Amino acid sequence: MDLSNTNRLPSRRDVLRNAAGGFGAIALHALSGKEARAEPAAGAAADPLAPKRPHFAPQAKRVIFIYLTGGVSHVDSFDPKPELFAKHGKQISVDNWQGKLGEFKRFLKQPNWKFKPGGKSGIEVSDLFPHIRNVVDDLCVIRSMASDHTNHYESTLGMHCGSWTFARPSIGAWVSYALGTENRNLPSFVVIAPHAPYAGAQTWGSDFLPGCHQGTQLIPGKTPIPNIARRVASDRLQKLELDLLAGANREHLRTRSSERALEARIRSFETAFGMQRAAPEALDISQESAATLKMYGIEPGATTGFGWQCLAARRMAERDVRFIELIDVGSSANWDAHGDMKTHAPLAKNVDQPIAALITDLKQRGMLDDTLVVWTTEFGRTPYHEKADHPGREHHHQVFSSWLAGAGVKAGVTYGESDEFGIGVAERQVHVHDFHATILHLLGLDHERLTFRHAGRDFRLTDVAGNVVRDILS
Repeated sequence: MDLSNTNRLPSRRDVLRNAAGGFGAIALHALSGKEARAEPAAGAAADPLAPKRPHFAPQAKRVIFIYLTGGVSHVDSFDPKPELFAKHGKQISVDNWQGKLGEFKRFLKQPNWKFKPGGKSGIEVSDLFPHIRNVVDDLCVIRSMASDHTNHYESTLGMHCGSWTFARPSIGAWVSYALGTENRNLPSFVVIAPHAPYAGAQTWGSDFLPGCHQGTQLIPGKTPIPNIARRVASDRLQKLELDLLAGANREHLRTRSSERALEARIRSFETAFGMQRAAPEALDISQESAATLKMYGIEPGATTGFGWQCLAARRMAERDVRFIELIDVGSSANWDAHGDMKTHAPLAKNVDQPIAALITDLKQRGMLDDTLVVWTTEFGRTPYHEKADHPGREHHHQVFSSWLAGAGVKAGVTYGESDEFGIGVAERQVHVHDFHATILHLLGLDHERLTFRHAGRDFRLTDVAGNVVRDILS
C-alpha cells in the first residue's frame, strides 16, 4: 500500500486488496457485522483461528463451562444420601483420607440441607440450589464423577487440562485449536472471572498450542477489558497505523516462521482491534429488558456479580464465541468448607438464580439446542470427619457430582451412583477424562484424533485414557 500521500486515505476496497490478512482486513471486517466472520475452513492453514470442520456432525456449536472453585459438596447438593441422615455420628472405617491410604476411623456427617424432588423428572436437589432444582428437567446430573488428586491445585489443573501433574492446554484452548472461531472480532475462548482459581491463569492457558488459542479473561466491573478504547484521534488514523504495523510484523515473521509466539502476538493485535467495537457492545447488558435482568437477579446498572457473568456469557454465545468459562470466586473465600459447611450457603445464593436463569434464557431463545452447558467443581467433600461434631468437610476426589445440559445431552436424567454414604463410586464411574471426551464428542470431535505433536509426542486433552459416556447422549 502506498502511504506517501497521507492526505488520501485508502478506500475499503484498497484495504481489503492490500492488507493480505493483516490489520487492514480485520479493520474492514469490523465495519460490518456480516463481514466480521472469519474465512471458510479452506483458509485454516493460513489462519489458525479460521473456522475448521469437526471430525463428524456436532450437536453443540459452543460451550458454556461453569466452574465453582474449591470443591462443592456432592452430598449437600446433587447426590441425596438418606443413610447419612439416618446414621449421622456413626463411626465407620475408610481406606482413604485426603489421599493417604490406610485404615481410618471416621464419623458420618449428615448434610446441612434437605433434598427435594424437582420438575417432572423428580430428580432430587438440595435446598442449597432451589432455583437449579426448578430447571432440573433440563439437566443430566452425573453422580459418579472421579478425579485423580485430593489437592486444589492439581485437581483444578486436572479438570481444566486433563493433567494433574503438569500444566497442559486448557479444554477451551483445545476447542479453539480444533474448531477455530466464527467471529474474529471476539476471542474464541473467553473466561469471565472476578479472580483466578487455584493454578491461576494456567487453567485457561494454551501451553504448547499456538498462543492465539489461550483464554481471554474478562473481569466483571465497569471495564471488563482494560485499555479497550483506542488512543489515537480517529478510527481512520488507527487503521493506517495498524496496517503499517501489520506489514512490518509480517515481514519480520516471514524469516521466522517457526516462532509461534510471534504469530500469536500478531493475532492478538488483530483480535484486540476487532474487540474495540465488538466487546463493549457484547458486554453492554443495558440493552436487555427489565424482565431479563430480573430473571438473572441483576440490579439495573450493575456490572458485577454472577448474574452479570451469566448474562454476559449468553450474549457472548449469541455472538459465536466458541468456549465461555464462568468462574464464580477465586482461590480464597470459596467452596473449600473445611471449617463449616454453612459457608456453602452464601456461595450458592450467589450462583443459583443466575445459573437457572441462563438455562431458561438459552432454552427460550432456542439456543440450548446447540449450546452445551457444563457445571462442575474440582472434587466433592467428605461425607465423614475425624470428629463427630465437626461442622466442616474435607476434600474428596473419589466421587463427586457434575451436570450437563443442552445440545445432545439427555434431559431430566441422572447417571451413575455413589455408594450409600457418597464415599465411592458404586455404578458407572465417569472419570474426568471421560467427562472431557464426552464434551469434545458433543462438539463433533474425536478425543483420540484431536492431538498436537510436542516434544516428540502426540498430546491430547484426555492423555491416553477416556471414553465417551454414550448413555447420556440423546
